[in-house]
This record gives sequence, structure tokens and C-alpha cells, in this order.
Amino acid sequence: MAEPPLQRRPRRTFDWSTAAIAIAVGVSALIVYRRDGADRFFEILQSDLGLFVSILPKVLAACLIAAFVAVLMPREVVLRWVGAESGFVGILIATLAGAICPGGAITIFPVAAAFVAIGADVGATVAFITSWTLLGYARVLVWELPFFGGTFVFWRIVIALPLPIVAGVVARLIAGRGRKEAGG
Repeated sequence: MAEPPLQRRPRRTFDWSTAAIAIAVGVSALIVYRRDGADRFFEILQSDLGLFVSILPKVLAACLIAAFVAVLMPREVVLRWVGAESGFVGILIATLAGAICPGGAITIFPVAAAFVAIGADVGATVAFITSWTLLGYARVLVWELPFFGGTFVFWRIVIALPLPIVAGVVARLIAGRGRKEAGG
């Protein structure tokens, strides 16, 4: 029997976070225009448009990857390993996955959203993203080891290691409390 299609919660294109960013951009643009003049304003605008055009294909590719992950990953596997019933082991698995996943935010956040869409719970998702942020191997190999050396990296990882787990557990507790208060 085929799985039912994913039911994603509807999202508005323009919400409060988009409005806040739009206001910050507008105020900043106005300040630059008044302080530095039209030439500088248009120089910055042209540079930013170039950045936007160069990043857009990466964002589109990441969203496609996330969509394919959501379709290809069996829902039962996700629910068993990182779903709400996965317990503490699910948070540990998500922490490990976050530490070994390569890529930047353009890749990680759509993949995390896809996991949520197919059944990963809030705690595991928070642990995944926090682990990627604090323990990601790519950053360690490319940036931290060359700049700070092995001793620094060792102690930074030892100190940071429990943080994704704590964040995941706290997120799961808060989400569970919110569901109980909402009656679901």
C-alpha cells in the first residue's frame, strides 16, 4: 500500500519574520542612501543582486534534495529512529547525524525541514541542527584544526558535545508541554 502524500503545514509567504527583515533592509538602505549617496547605494544593491543570483541555484538544489529526501526516506524508519517515540536514543542519533552531515545552512535547514515533514520530532530536529552548528566535522577540519590546533579543538568538542543533547531534550520537553496545553 502506498504511503499517503506528505501533509505539510501551510505557511504564508509573508509573515512576521519576513516583515522584520524587510523593515531592517528598508531602514538600512535608506540610511546608506542618505549617508553615502546614490552611487554607493546602487553599488551595494548591484553587489547584493549578484550574490542573490549566485546563491539561488544552490537554494533551489537544496530544496529539491530536501523534497527527494522526504519522499525517499521511509516514514516508519524516521519515526522509529528520530520520531517522538524514539526517546533519548533518537536525540543521540540526531546529534550524530548533525555532526557528520556536510554542507552549509543552505543544505542543512531544508533537509531538517524534510525530516520534520516525514515525522522527526522537535527534539531530534533541534539536536540535529545544534550538533551540525557546534560539532560539524567539515568546520573542524577546514577551519578549526588549521587555525587553533588539536588541543583547542579537542577541548572545544568535549565541552560542546553535551549541548545538542541538552537542547534536544529541552526542546522535546517544551514541545510536549505545548501539545498537552493545546489538548493534542
